[in-house]
Amino acid sequence: MLIDWLGQWQFGAGEWGVIGLGIALAYIVFGIAGFGTALVAGPILILFMPLSKIVPLLVLLDFVAAFGNLLPSRRDVARPELLRLLPCMAVGCTLGVTFLLNLKSDLLLLLMGLFISAYAIYSLWIKAAPKQLSAGWSVPMGTVGGMFGALFGSGGFLYAIYLNSRLPKDEARATQSALISCSTVVRLSLFAIAGVYSDVPLLVLAVCLLPAMALGLWVGRRLTRRLSREAFVRLVTWLVLVSGIALIGRYLST
Repeated sequence: MLIDWLGQWQFGAGEWGVIGLGIALAYIVFGIAGFGTALVAGPILILFMPLSKIVPLLVLLDFVAAFGNLLPSRRDVARPELLRLLPCMAVGCTLGVTFLLNLKSDLLLLLMGLFISAYAIYSLWIKAAPKQLSAGWSVPMGTVGGMFGALFGSGGFLYAIYLNSRLPKDEARATQSALISCSTVVRLSLFAIAGVYSDVPLLVLAVCLLPAMALGLWVGRRLTRRLSREAFVRLVTWLVLVSGIALIGRYLST
């Protein structure tokens, strides 16, 4: 019965294991850093489905995960910064969804590889914390972050750069969680309007992957108590860089 509901995605046991592991790893990172699911899961899932399906799938899972992260810290949210970023983020999300649903899949593969590699290189080599940015930076950071979030499933690092330069650590993290939650709602709504979620197998696949997502979040939240967040994220970033280079190589080999 499950195979019937999944339609064209009739995965074997090994494929289910790889997909489930990719989702679990992605949400371990999400549980620690508050963003980055597509950076980890995207290069794995793209072996089995197109990016135009991966991003809406992860948005559904992020919708559950983001609000779970938001509720415990909602009192620390800096509302002025949130309200500055939200309109720009909404504009960026609209642009990103438009590009995602209209660009060719091979071009999206290349763009995702370049995006992931550029993000990883930036994270690994830019070690100094950014100086305090002016409020005007909310426009490009919010817009580009929203576009990357809709197009590649991960624009949270841009929000983090902006917020960490303007707010104390707890307020920045809480505000970022709130912003990602709002971004998830916007992207979910745009994908629904575009008819993406009329694809029943995609919805069934999301339900099947909820246990892997929950396991990843559980592990991630416990790792934050035992490991250095910075060291863990740095390790993951090296893996992300390898994945990005592999995606570029895959595009060039086709």
